[in-house]
Amino acid sequence: MTNPSDPALSFEFFPPNTTEGATRLREVRARLDRFAPEFFSVTYGAGGATREKTLATVLEIAAEGRTVAPHLSCVGATRDSVRELLALYRAHGIRRLVALRGDVPSGMREPGDFRHASDLVAFVRAETADWFRLEVAAYPEMHPQARSPRDDLEAFAIKVRAGADSAITQYFFNADAYLRFRDDARRLGIDAPIVPGIMPIGNFTQLARFSDACGAEIPRWIRLRLASFGDDVEAIRDFGAEVVAAMCRRLLAEGVPGLHFYTLNQSAAVARVLEAIGLVARG
Repeated sequence: MTNPSDPALSFEFFPPNTTEGATRLREVRARLDRFAPEFFSVTYGAGGATREKTLATVLEIAAEGRTVAPHLSCVGATRDSVRELLALYRAHGIRRLVALRGDVPSGMREPGDFRHASDLVAFVRAETADWFRLEVAAYPEMHPQARSPRDDLEAFAIKVRAGADSAITQYFFNADAYLRFRDDARRLGIDAPIVPGIMPIGNFTQLARFSDACGAEIPRWIRLRLASFGDDVEAIRDFGAEVVAAMCRRLLAEGVPGLHFYTLNQSAAVARVLEAIGLVARG
């Protein structure tokens, strides 16, 4: 039994490329499932590059009896291809989707039938009514391609008004950025739950590369402390768990609707954070 006061948890995976990776992901899923997550999500490569791998991973998780939310990207997608996926997911009893615009792969000339994530959300609603619970993305520190924070907030509002049920944010390490974004959205009349995305810290080099690519800021003091540990992996992991857990505790005190973890298909760093905020795995 889970404690009713425990926050709603969800964990994101990417589809593995090898049979060894698929085996490891099953083990990771089993370990994280002990924290009683609300759902697992599975990413979808740029322009649908991992469509078949995503589909295989999603259906495997669904067959295990776990709730799964496939990512659905509109870049390069046609109405027919999305309609086909929606029918397939419905046939397997999948009731959640994460609807995204997605990144445009280098050299792609045909953007597909959907220009924005809001177009995809509206299409899914028109095709399937309320069958799917739809999550969309939110960017507390602003989408890297947005012209201004105001424009980005208004783009988010359009997605929600198109039919999204809730949102998951890009990861961040500054709780104030999330709280300001949430409060600004409320002032626009957007009351959909906005779940903070959490990135555990296990590898500084990898984290810095991801953050530079997606526009997520690593505060200078955190970056300097992480860099100072050099190759001391345990020191990086201990400090990372401490920093991320402290942020999670503050977010939970502010009444966030849940925590969504970007796992990178690993469980150890996630488990450290969850245990540091007082959540205990079952079994």
